[in-house]
Amino acid sequence: MQSNAQKPRPWWQTAVFYQIYPRSFADGNGDGTGDLAGMIDHLDYLQDLGVDAIWLSPHYPSPMFDCGYDVADYTAVAAEYGTLDDFKRFLEEVHQRGMYLILDLVLNHTSHQHAWFVESRASKSNPKRDWYVWRAGKNGAPPNNWLSTFGGPAWEFDPTTGEYYYHFFFKEQPDLNWRNPAVKQAMFEAIRFWLDLGVDGFRLDAISTLFEDPDLQDNQSPYTQADLYRLGQQAKIEQDQARIITAFRSMLGRQYDQPGIHELMRELRQLCDSYEDRVLVGETEEISYYGDGTNELHLVFNFPLMETRRLTPTWVINNQRERLATLPEAAWPCNTLGNHDSPRVYSRFADGQHDDQNARLALALLLSLRGTPFLYNGEETGMRDYLFPDLERFKDRLSLWAYQMERQVMGASHEQAVIRAAEYGRDKCRTPLQWADAPNAGFSPADVEPWLPVNPDFSEGINVEAQRHDPGSLWNFYRTMLHLRKKLPALMHGEFKLIGAKQNGDQQPDILAFLRQSAQPQQSCLVVMNFSDKPCGNPILDMTPLAAEFKTSQARVLFANTQHREDALNLSLFELAPFEILILELQQA
Repeated sequence: MQSNAQKPRPWWQTAVFYQIYPRSFADGNGDGTGDLAGMIDHLDYLQDLGVDAIWLSPHYPSPMFDCGYDVADYTAVAAEYGTLDDFKRFLEEVHQRGMYLILDLVLNHTSHQHAWFVESRASKSNPKRDWYVWRAGKNGAPPNNWLSTFGGPAWEFDPTTGEYYYHFFFKEQPDLNWRNPAVKQAMFEAIRFWLDLGVDGFRLDAISTLFEDPDLQDNQSPYTQADLYRLGQQAKIEQDQARIITAFRSMLGRQYDQPGIHELMRELRQLCDSYEDRVLVGETEEISYYGDGTNELHLVFNFPLMETRRLTPTWVINNQRERLATLPEAAWPCNTLGNHDSPRVYSRFADGQHDDQNARLALALLLSLRGTPFLYNGEETGMRDYLFPDLERFKDRLSLWAYQMERQVMGASHEQAVIRAAEYGRDKCRTPLQWADAPNAGFSPADVEPWLPVNPDFSEGINVEAQRHDPGSLWNFYRTMLHLRKKLPALMHGEFKLIGAKQNGDQQPDILAFLRQSAQPQQSCLVVMNFSDKPCGNPILDMTPLAAEFKTSQARVLFANTQHREDALNLSLFELAPFEILILELQQA
């Protein structure tokens, strides 16, 4: 009988995930919107790139008030994406290639057009009335002072019954009442529907908001939404970001992370575990959602890693020390640097001088840290945020709210407000994937207007076709790194240990070095990165912890992003080039 140490690791611990934003990935039928046919056509592309698993953003029927996160039917497929049979074929094709598929699961709310809510709002006596959070007002005002995180009050008056319903997000996204057992039963049935079809798990959207204070007590905060918006727009340094987080928590504190959530996560885990090899990934950074590491979520995002304008060794070191030290023993880390709600990786870490080098460092870091990496579609070619200044083309209603705040709170002109609204919103990172130097970047036919404007920089080589044929391109760097990781068990599942970096006896702030070590099979890899535009000379590494464990200071070079690097080097005597990335294999004593 196999011992625990010999059991194969779960697939989700060694996989690299790739998020597909369905409207923007690939247009298979030429109507300007991405679809399942386009995804199927490009599965070979993802397999060749080195992707192991796909996270598919919402594919359900939706009126698209929040780009699919307002679900109108949990067990169907949006007509613009295809049919349920198309989805089944997509899933089958994914599995035939040895890849996995997880779906986005929106638990907190439905669309206001979902049949459940249509019934719920019909009358106070409707059997589904208590499926949502309804309350009477007070003296013609909402039940309390709660706010929506997307702007305005969190309560919407419904004249049909003369009561208010609660929505943490847009008013078109009424919150489900998870304290009602019938809601849990219905949602668990929807979850079983997809698990029975064979999907490999779920990314759980906005899980911290599933429960709110049942007593509806007012939030106690000295801030208004205008104050919070002003703070955000004026933030310059990381300390400003900390103030914003504090203000946000005081404004919305009774509306998230409330009692009951962890009990629900344990029930959901039990449901998931009743199927073989499934995974639950939470859209939260809170480690408490791991439970004891075995009884709640399998993966929780390390969002703090990406919450900086500049990746530095100090930032990464502090993040890893704090994060890894606080994880439950059985928990597995999960890292990402971008998604559909945040600036694109290339834009986030760009400094205007070394943008390409910074993008390569970001990927090398993500793939070599301990934990499961998540990539976002388009990162592989260095797609940038596209701040198109056209209010009429905005799809993200968060941008429209930001436009009003800019005009009313910040006193911006129309032109200024449009640009700032584009920066604030999420359309900028959701534009169609750039496949070729062709009309509409090869995403859709030349005579069809894509659902969002295409970034015109596709003609400057920022497209898949151009970069696939360029050995030095970012795309080929992604492919090389993804395939290299598959060959290195130490990077996929090894332990993590920071190694000191010094020059002339002083701590070297631009050098990041860490050891990854796996026991089965046994392998030790040393990762060394130079985050600066200057070379770093000898000595670089603190050899004390290395000398105690390894029989020689010689290391085999597995990867170097610079030319003319020898196959081996002396750890106590080598120089790092500007922005150099080294992955070395060490022999144990």
